[in-house]
Amino acid sequence: MDDRDWLILHTLFHEKSITKAGQTLFIAQPTLTKRLKQIETEFGVKIVNRGIKGVQFTPEGEYLAKRAEELLDTFREIKEEVDNFNHIVAGTLRIGVSNFISKYKLPGWLKQFKEQYPDVEFQIETAYSRQIYQLAYNHDIHIGFIRGEYNWPGHKEQLFEENLCVFSNELVTLEDLPHLARIDYQTDQLYKHMTDNWWAEHYSHPPSIGITVDRADTCKEMVLNGLGYAILPSLFFNETDPIYKIPLQTKDGQALTQKTWMVYHPEAEELNVVKAFADFIKQHVAYKN
Repeated sequence: MDDRDWLILHTLFHEKSITKAGQTLFIAQPTLTKRLKQIETEFGVKIVNRGIKGVQFTPEGEYLAKRAEELLDTFREIKEEVDNFNHIVAGTLRIGVSNFISKYKLPGWLKQFKEQYPDVEFQIETAYSRQIYQLAYNHDIHIGFIRGEYNWPGHKEQLFEENLCVFSNELVTLEDLPHLARIDYQTDQLYKHMTDNWWAEHYSHPPSIGITVDRADTCKEMVLNGLGYAILPSLFFNETDPIYKIPLQTKDGQALTQKTWMVYHPEAEELNVVKAFADFIKQHVAYKN
């Protein structure tokens, strides 16, 4: 068994498909199947059963897959620490981001950082902010980018603050909203709670939801095509977009905003690659009062 074999077990356990695992690892299906049989022979146990629903792991196979994940984590930590001994900025940086950040912000950041540190690779996890928070809290990623107000025990750097606005491709007023079709989208509970509270402060009846979509950028396209209005953070639209917007305020006249944060544990900065990236974000991106 070498580290490639452990990676095969780990990937197959998560994909539950020989075909998908082969695509992920860039290994031809016959080659992967042959290697899996060799692993079974080496341990003298049946690791998987193949059926209509894909690959099913045996109890022995599940145990080996779990140990594979542990060993791969150990290999990764050893590599990171060896790179650290040499005082070089290299290795794999594990980052967690929301869908918005991954599409509109992260590619530019990584491009600039990679130009400075070409030996750095990236592993990106994309999810809702609550899930990214949990990944960062559990040390499953080095750095997380989250939107909203979460209590965080480690380092927390504000990157930017967005106004929440009503967007429509035609001129509307706040008084019009209860009578208009709204486009809604799946989002973090903290954000949904904030917009729901704003609505409850201003209206006695629930909004008229005409369309519900899975992502905010899909919601944006629906608005641009005149299918209704939406409440979205201001950074989703550019100044050149043909759109009307109304910044939202609370009852006492305070702007309704959402902040984006970079979070990580203090000990993560012991890795050169993490410290370099955190410093890069602070210098080039972080919110300035």
